[in-house]
Amino acid sequence: MSLVLGIDPGSRITGYGLIDVQGSRLSYVDCGCIRTEESALPARLKKIFDGLSQLVETHRPSQAAIEEVFVGRNASSALKLGQARGAAMAACLQSKLEVSEYSARQVKQAVVGTGAAQKGQVQHMVKALLGISDTLAEDAADALAVAICHTNTQRSLIGLAGAKSFSRKRLR
Repeated sequence: MSLVLGIDPGSRITGYGLIDVQGSRLSYVDCGCIRTEESALPARLKKIFDGLSQLVETHRPSQAAIEEVFVGRNASSALKLGQARGAAMAACLQSKLEVSEYSARQVKQAVVGTGAAQKGQVQHMVKALLGISDTLAEDAADALAVAICHTNTQRSLIGLAGAKSFSRKRLR
């Protein structure tokens, strides 16, 4: 069993999704959102860090993946998003959980088949791939998509190498 944690970072809402990977089968485990209150940025970053730390401690995933920062027109928003990503990554790294990073385009390509997919298409495919009938919060669906992208990328790397398995841990 390989439990993968996907993270869709945000300074106001950080989505998370957990999937179980057994061979070529993906199973939904859990998803949700860490919502920060209307407070100062340091308090929001602490809430993201604490929430993900608790999640990692409870579920003990073996792998984690996070979406990269998309830099739009607003530099201030991009900086805040980068800080939220840092808090999320630190929460994983404190438990010695290595974190892989993927662009939004890579995630959409892996889940929908096109990097230009719309949010609704991503949400639909996540639900179809994981057999979820309930409505998903947008950020939680995006986090599950990041976990699926990571799984597909790892499978591709294993296939390219002709290996039967793959470990990201370093040999000493």
